[in-house]
Amino acid sequence: MHTLSINDDPAIVRLAGLKDASGQPYLVGHHVAAADYLERLIARARLAPRLTMSYGSARAGGASVGNSVLDISDSAAQARQKLNRLATALPADCWNVLFDVCGMGKGLQMIETERSLPRRSAKLILRIALDQLAVHIGLNASAAGPEASATTNWLEARLPLIADEPSLT
Repeated sequence: MHTLSINDDPAIVRLAGLKDASGQPYLVGHHVAAADYLERLIARARLAPRLTMSYGSARAGGASVGNSVLDISDSAAQARQKLNRLATALPADCWNVLFDVCGMGKGLQMIETERSLPRRSAKLILRIALDQLAVHIGLNASAAGPEASATTNWLEARLPLIADEPSLT
């Protein structure tokens, strides 16, 4: 089960603590893990909004340092490519709400107001989006041990590292 950290999004943390009508958590471990994955990917892509002033020499000197592909690292460029693939794989409404919550740190009420959504609908869209994201990155609600999945190797049987020596007797 994914444990919540202090850096997790407040909307995700709040929804993970809520219970639905049957008494089950509204967001379960794979939802929170998927949101955490997306938040880390957005941070690595350097798309999250800055909250403080940067006094680095590149910015303070008046040099025009942008957010283009030429100005970012290979890791950030790869993260942006992954985000682009996720954005095309998920439904547009789901991706937009998911990115607003996990990437921009917006609250659900703000998203509903900006997008003219009915009240309390962003919560449902977020849950659907987290389900879709979890499936896309290979997470599911139930943990399955090694016995649940077949191990595949490129060799049918492992070859011995040292050949057996013939016995001298």
